[in-house]
Amino acid sequence: MQEQTLNITKLVHDNIDGLSAEERAGLKKQLADALQALAAAAEPLPSARLQLDVAEVLNALERGKEAWDIAREAFFTCMQQEAWADAVEACDVLFQAKQAESLAALGMGIWLAVTFPVDPELTVALLIHVVDETPNDSDGAAVAAITARYVVDLRADDAQHENLSFLTGHLLATVAQRHGNVQGQAAMDKWLERLQLRDPQVFLPRLAGVVDRLVGDRWWFDRDALRNRLPR
Repeated sequence: MQEQTLNITKLVHDNIDGLSAEERAGLKKQLADALQALAAAAEPLPSARLQLDVAEVLNALERGKEAWDIAREAFFTCMQQEAWADAVEACDVLFQAKQAESLAALGMGIWLAVTFPVDPELTVALLIHVVDETPNDSDGAAVAAITARYVVDLRADDAQHENLSFLTGHLLATVAQRHGNVQGQAAMDKWLERLQLRDPQVFLPRLAGVVDRLVGDRWWFDRDALRNRLPR
């Protein structure tokens, strides 16, 4: 595993549009440091986390295919170790690699992030990707935005709640405005009622439909088997 990873190091002639020479040099230094740390790592989960560090830098350097390969390996390690938050982070990195199955990776990450009690900030980040990727008139964006607010209310601790509530409130208002030209609380209330976005027993199954459309038949894990391992 690590021997293949270390072949990533030849970056001398990279020419990344939009990055200054100083920024490129900084990213190359980050990559070299991450690879050195990865070479010294012995345990599976710390190695996977370092792989994600490497993949994030590769994404920044627009080396998406290499980022995808190493992040996907890290994802499977995290799943084996039942490190759900790290697996979700791997899905985020895979989405940002902009490869053929990146949307499927996003969908799987959302499924894990909503199913398992991971950091709400990470869950919100993935749901924001859905909003960004869907057309202005898509109900899927509305479902993602309301789920983000729901997860924050359900999981955020006192230190997180204020900032994340502001973020998800702004996200929902933005989606409502672009979806239905909603302005003002009265219009927002009507919009939420019209789209049935007040009851999680209604909008969460709709989110499952959004996830199914993103992933299709490309699931990398058995959802039923994971559900059976959840605390009752």
